[in-house]
Amino acid sequence: MNAKSISNNGSYDAMDAYVEEQVRRFNIPGASLAIVEGDQIVHARGFGKARPDGETPTPQTPFFIGSLTKSFTALAVMQLVEAGKIELDAPVQRYLPWFRVADPQASAQVTVRHLVNQTSGLPMLPGMTNLADVDHRPDAAERQVRALSTLEITRPVGSKFEYSNLNYNVLGLIVEAASGESYEDYIQRHIFDPLDMRHSYTSKAKAQLDDLAMGHRFWFGVPIAARNLPVPRGSLPAGELISSAEDIGHYLIAQLNEGRYGSAQILSSEGIDEMHRPAAEINEMGMSLGHYGMGWISEGAGESRIVSHSGIVPDFGGFMALVPEQKKGMVLLFNVNHAMMKMTLDEMGMGAAERLAGRFPAPTHFGAVPWVMRALLLIPLLQAVGVVATLLMIRGWRRHPEQHPNGARLWGLHILLPLIPDLLIALTLLPMLSKMRGFLRLFMPDFSWIAMVCGSYAVAWSFLRTGLILQALRGPSRRQ
Repeated sequence: MNAKSISNNGSYDAMDAYVEEQVRRFNIPGASLAIVEGDQIVHARGFGKARPDGETPTPQTPFFIGSLTKSFTALAVMQLVEAGKIELDAPVQRYLPWFRVADPQASAQVTVRHLVNQTSGLPMLPGMTNLADVDHRPDAAERQVRALSTLEITRPVGSKFEYSNLNYNVLGLIVEAASGESYEDYIQRHIFDPLDMRHSYTSKAKAQLDDLAMGHRFWFGVPIAARNLPVPRGSLPAGELISSAEDIGHYLIAQLNEGRYGSAQILSSEGIDEMHRPAAEINEMGMSLGHYGMGWISEGAGESRIVSHSGIVPDFGGFMALVPEQKKGMVLLFNVNHAMMKMTLDEMGMGAAERLAGRFPAPTHFGAVPWVMRALLLIPLLQAVGVVATLLMIRGWRRHPEQHPNGARLWGLHILLPLIPDLLIALTLLPMLSKMRGFLRLFMPDFSWIAMVCGSYAVAWSFLRTGLILQALRGPSRRQ
């Protein structure tokens, strides 16, 4: 078996064409693709640019992989389960005696299995806000988890799936407590090294020495290089690992071959099956979107079943998938992101996975999102038009006093009705005044700018416009 080879062949021309089309369609600066069959990487290709005015990404180019990290953390947990150092159904407090949420009973009920299956009851939003906590101290993760002592969980422990980075950040601390190693050292020694993942890192500084791709953030649908974004160390186990398409290919080979890569056995076949096993139904707005396992989402059945996960950070994203019954896998990494684009890029990744599985790709639903992002620019434009229209209207009233509105027409048509769009724009300020503001600034910089500038302006203009109209109508009345 030669698990280390990459043998490009012509059978993936259609896949390349699909990815190339999506990269062009969504204005993605650069992407890196790798496809696995059996115990080999059979195809790898880069698209676009790894950095502005730079080279095309190679299979060895490192990218941040976002929440693809979760399956690595789950694998670490399962390795320690098989080593007898962790029990899946043991309470978290066995390994972290200080672990608390606001409800003491719930605190004692949360188990390791609840965390890996995302059924602990820990909510989504605090896990998102932590992504803006860029504390670089070694104890950042523990400090954030200790802060959960005042957190109200959203539902009974074990009752329902809710995706939350908090689950995997806690798991990272459990890995440290059970292994006696730091999370970074454990991942390097027990996963990266055995799988010959030579271009994978737990540190941005080290990855930059290996030509880490330049990340970008979408501003109104246009990718802008993000050169010095901070990394939230406390969220490393949930979504901040760095890897390359080739290295993820090695990882997928082990996932498809009962935990084996070359001569390395990183987990038993039973352990791999347990990670992929559908455990918690993902249900959003009444629709079933598959089942969560341990850092993997399982969807479909039989020969075409797909086990996958996507991931985003503010300036990178990725998608990896397995077709277990066909012994195939793929990974697609790209160096741009935006929270509004997540579903669009997830569809792009799943489209590639469905083609790999031989399934007819599902219709896309989020292809228009880039246009929605561009449409944000209409807000300041319409505000400017509104100012000009108001000033022209007032000048007209001053020239022709007989046209002055009064009574219900004045208040309804010229004051209250125009206030509605201004108040709607002003509402965009609310999330910027909440705990989500840090997340929004990182993951939605264009929306944040619109909210702060146009939202603030809408509030001020609402009062100013009303005052200008009333003053314009009172003045002529006094002269008459």
